[in-house]
Amino acid sequence: MTLQSNPSAEIWFFTGSQSLYGDETLRQVAEQSQEVVRTLNLAGAIPVKIIWKPVLKTPEAIKQICLEASSNQNCIGVITWMHTFSPSKMWIGGLINLSKPLLHLHTQANAQLPWDSIDMDFMNLNQAAHGDREHGHIQSRINNGRKIVVGHFADPVVINRIANWVRAAIGWDTSQTLKMARFGDNMRSVAVTDGDKTSAQMRFGFSVEAYGINDLAAEISQVTEAEIDDLVLEYLQTYDVVESLQPKGDLHHSLRYAASIEIGMRKFLTRGGFSAFTTNFEDLGSLRQLPGLAVQRLMADGYGFGGEGDWKTSALLRIVKSMSVGLPGGTSFMEDYTYHFGPGEPKVLGAHMLEVCPSITTGKAKCEIHPLGIGGKEDPVRLVFAATPAPGMVISLTDLGERFRLIANEIEIVESDQPLPKLPVAHAVWKPLPSLSTSAECWIYAGGSHHTVLTTAVGAEVLRDFAEIAGVELLSIGVKTDPIEFRKEVRWNASYFKLSSGV
Repeated sequence: MTLQSNPSAEIWFFTGSQSLYGDETLRQVAEQSQEVVRTLNLAGAIPVKIIWKPVLKTPEAIKQICLEASSNQNCIGVITWMHTFSPSKMWIGGLINLSKPLLHLHTQANAQLPWDSIDMDFMNLNQAAHGDREHGHIQSRINNGRKIVVGHFADPVVINRIANWVRAAIGWDTSQTLKMARFGDNMRSVAVTDGDKTSAQMRFGFSVEAYGINDLAAEISQVTEAEIDDLVLEYLQTYDVVESLQPKGDLHHSLRYAASIEIGMRKFLTRGGFSAFTTNFEDLGSLRQLPGLAVQRLMADGYGFGGEGDWKTSALLRIVKSMSVGLPGGTSFMEDYTYHFGPGEPKVLGAHMLEVCPSITTGKAKCEIHPLGIGGKEDPVRLVFAATPAPGMVISLTDLGERFRLIANEIEIVESDQPLPKLPVAHAVWKPLPSLSTSAECWIYAGGSHHTVLTTAVGAEVLRDFAEIAGVELLSIGVKTDPIEFRKEVRWNASYFKLSSGV
């Protein structure tokens, strides 16, 4: 039961012009802007439908449509295009009232000039070259966050950039309505998993609601044997289940209890409208196992999760998963666990105690049971697998006290140098770019968490667009990163965000 984002989400397309052009020119403007929308929708790369709106010619119409977009729950973003010259003072009332993400598409109806027939009628109709500059000026004056995409609308590169922004808009829409259930508090004395949940709701929109672990335990205790039978059968059909957990195995009762945890969690989250959650091995109450298998399967269905009460990573995971709809690859809760400094190329071994999402592997996971040396509970059931090699990113959302910061490191997931026969958890091995030493130095300098969201589905441009929409800092670590320049960027950003936030 995959968790869905807004199934009615749509992007509104605004075309700017003015009445002085006359009916015939405005008719052509409308036809050509509708063709832009048709082309974008038929391309197949953009994950939600773009809705054409009538050509905007007056300040009153512009303000009204911007107010409508801001209040419409299905509208998750707006694309503007100045087909002809649309005086930008007409847009002030609308733009200052627009609360949805904005993309400014700088395009034109024709890809090439009709060199042998071009006349002033053509010039008067196709004026985006200076119409969009006028529009860009007022947006800069207002200082609103937006994305600008330049090029012919049928160009696959242009379509892909629009699609990336749409995915960021989906993430922002998800964040506005995200509710998280936090079972217990965060791991005691840990700083990076804590933070200001009120400030987070003000910045990102998501809410974090605390529940005692025994509220969940009470739900689990009501699960019926018949429900457990059905889910255990699904486990047996889906995974390579070790002999001890099979119906005749001596630990089959542990698999059945793991199933009851999943069923109870799903009911609790569904009833409360939660799309993300956290657990903490230090606070398990009457639970007999630390939830492992249940958490992994819920993540695979799109839920956000953070271990040890890490609500920021849980929220970020849900947001990134929503942005990846329809894309290959996967997204998981992750932790930088230990390093391979050599011989050979240095690498990171990422894992967690149990909770790694199977969406990051194309292989068949094994369902196993192993001791867990912390928490003081029964041995928990979990899925064990290795992440499939692919390019990706690890992302951290950290609370700096006065503001939030996103940190992203480009990585390359690879095969492990040697087999890991005794590792009892799912894992990923990756080469961080540009190198382990540089990436770790910059990450630590930026204050990034040991918990991350690992994704092989969502690319860097989507994350940049999301940061722009959210108005938060993004520090990117990649193939061109230099530690000295990175530290300068951190300092410059600190000054910028302090000044831009006002007194």
